[in-house]
Amino acid sequence: MDVGINWEKEKMVKRAVEELTDHMIVNLGIGIPSLVVDYVAEGKNIWFHAENGIIGMGKSPKKGEEEPHLCNAGGFPVTLKIGGVYVDSATAFALIRGGRLDVTMLGALQVSEQGDVANWIVPGRKVPGIGGAMELAAKANKVIILMNHVNRQGEPKIVKSCSYPLTAKKCVDMIITDMAVLQRKGERFQLTEVFAPYTIEDVLTYTEAELEVNRQSVRIREV
Repeated sequence: MDVGINWEKEKMVKRAVEELTDHMIVNLGIGIPSLVVDYVAEGKNIWFHAENGIIGMGKSPKKGEEEPHLCNAGGFPVTLKIGGVYVDSATAFALIRGGRLDVTMLGALQVSEQGDVANWIVPGRKVPGIGGAMELAAKANKVIILMNHVNRQGEPKIVKSCSYPLTAKKCVDMIITDMAVLQRKGERFQLTEVFAPYTIEDVLTYTEAELEVNRQSVRIREV
């Protein structure tokens, strides 16, 4: 699956990069999150982790310079930064289970009002398994979801209660969509930013979950 890049994805990815600081260990999920590594400024010292056994994952290689044995968890070619290492899966997952990841950025099918996430299966479709998503969502110190605000049918993906099988409960700290940025505040999400040309009303219309909204403090981001 080639997620590619367009301005809708790019604005999400650029906003996600703002959450990263030097020396963080960060896991990137399949799909839109995997693009984040390519938007980190040169000289920023962030260590990207892949559960298939990379610590120090670098930017995507130029066409024709791919190393066939070096890929991220989604199977797409990547590079290794200076000082990066390969490890076995047991070590990669030990870092996750031991709470060593500062941030994980994941895609999602649905996020509930309570911060539950469903991102591994659409009922009726065959998938090889839940993979590392369950442990990443439960154990990372901060869970950021990058996803479109609505699905292909135009239905909200930020819902009161997930109808898809859950990956983990009450784990999501932040949601970045093509419309807005939401941050977990207590028992619900607070709308903190809106991407122009969308409006606060657009976000509320296409969000099923109840949000906290302080209209005076919501930042409108020009893109």
